[in-house]
This record gives sequence, C-alpha cells and structure tokens, in this order.
Amino acid sequence: MRTKRAKSGGKRSKPRRIHAVLTTLGCEIAQEIIPAGAVLPPENDLEIRFGVGRGVIREAIKTLSGKGLISVQPRHGTRVLPRRDWSLLDRDVLSWLIGQDKPDVQLLLAVQEVRSIIEPAAAALAAARATKADRQRISSALRAMESADSQISATAADKAFHLAILDATHNPVLQGFRGAIDTILSAVFVVAVDRVDGWFEDNIPNHAATARAIEEGDAEKARNAMEQVLGYTQSKLAKRSNGPRRRQARRSDPYDLRQRQ
Repeated sequence: MRTKRAKSGGKRSKPRRIHAVLTTLGCEIAQEIIPAGAVLPPENDLEIRFGVGRGVIREAIKTLSGKGLISVQPRHGTRVLPRRDWSLLDRDVLSWLIGQDKPDVQLLLAVQEVRSIIEPAAAALAAARATKADRQRISSALRAMESADSQISATAADKAFHLAILDATHNPVLQGFRGAIDTILSAVFVVAVDRVDGWFEDNIPNHAATARAIEEGDAEKARNAMEQVLGYTQSKLAKRSNGPRRRQARRSDPYDLRQRQ
C-alpha cells in the first residue's frame, strides 16, 4: 500500500517538477544567462542539476521548443534560438522576458506598441458586437477600478476591464491575446503604477470614456478612447525607460555554455 501511495504521489508532483525545470531554463534563456546560439547541456547533466528524471527534462525541453526558444536537432544538440524566433506573446515567454524584480521597460514599450494596434480595434469591435452581459462585465470592471484601494485590487480590476473588452469582440483570434494582456498588465503595474502620484487614478477617465462609448455602440469613439488609455500608459512608461537591460552569463553556472557550441 505504501509503495502505491508513493508512486501516486510521484505522479501528482511530476507537473510541478516539469514547471520548475521549464521556468528555470526559460528565465535563464530569456534573461540571456543562456545566450542565443548556446547548446543546452545533455539530458543527463540536466537530470543531475535539477534532480529529476529524464521524462521531466524531455517534457520541459519539448515545451521550450514549442514556444520557439530552442531548436532540437539530432546530432546537433538543443540550441537556443534568437529572440526573433520566440513566441513573444506567449504568457510564459512574456513573463520570463519581462522579469519579476526589474521588468524590462524597453520590452514593455515594444509590447505597448502592439497593444496600441490591437486594443483600439478591439474596443471598436466591442462597441459593435457587445451583448448586454458583455457591457455589464465592462461596467463592473470599471467600477472595481474606481473603488480599488490597493495595487492588487487595481491590477485585478484593470485586467478585468481590458479582458472583458477582448471577450466582447467575439473574435476568437483577438481573444487569444488574453494571456498576453494579462501578463503585460501585471508588469506595467510593477513599473508604471505609482498610487502616490496618481498614475492609476489619472487614467480612469479614459477607461470610463471607453466603457461609455462601448455602451453607446459608438465604434469610432471607443477606438479613440482606448487610444487615449494606451497612449497615457505609453507616455508614462517612456519616462521610466532607462535603456535596454542586458545580463551576462554568470560565471558561477555549473557548466560553461559558451564552450558547448
């Protein structure tokens, strides 16, 4: 009986082990600790480093490959691909790139440019297509923004607002950006939102104008209002920008990646 329970527990924990390996390698690649062109260590070395079985390593490698971070080729090893090949709107990839302690402001600015293309058009579509339930969700999110009393509640409400608009387009491709927008907004709040100087509060009227235009079914007005929402954030982020952030490979790494090419 003990043996069966142990095996069952091991199976349940496998996804967590895969996630741990995936996150560590993903962050190291995204932050250039493992640079583009480097070849990852053999599976045996990774098994020893992470203390996991081969199946866990292979699943993590398979996922990294699916996100475009690495290329797996027989006899050529597992090589890190340049950033241009990565799935940059993937929730995990964005999270690894932006980082947690010191978000990459330059990357956020680049993503904000993409948002400025997508979200105004989404707001216009929402104005034309939103159902009564969609409009209620947008209004509810706006009210939550207006009553937010902490960064956590403000972030949650802002996310809910933008995601509700994407859902209101009833376009499955646009809805596919939900994960990216979620991750982006979390990072924007780390860098941009300073409740002392009123950053969040000052942009609420622009959100309100967007919600009002969608409620009225005015597509052009909704587009313009969302442009104001994003333009405000873009201008504030630009002021916080200190240039691209680079990280060198750490000498303390257990293996010399640059010599494995």
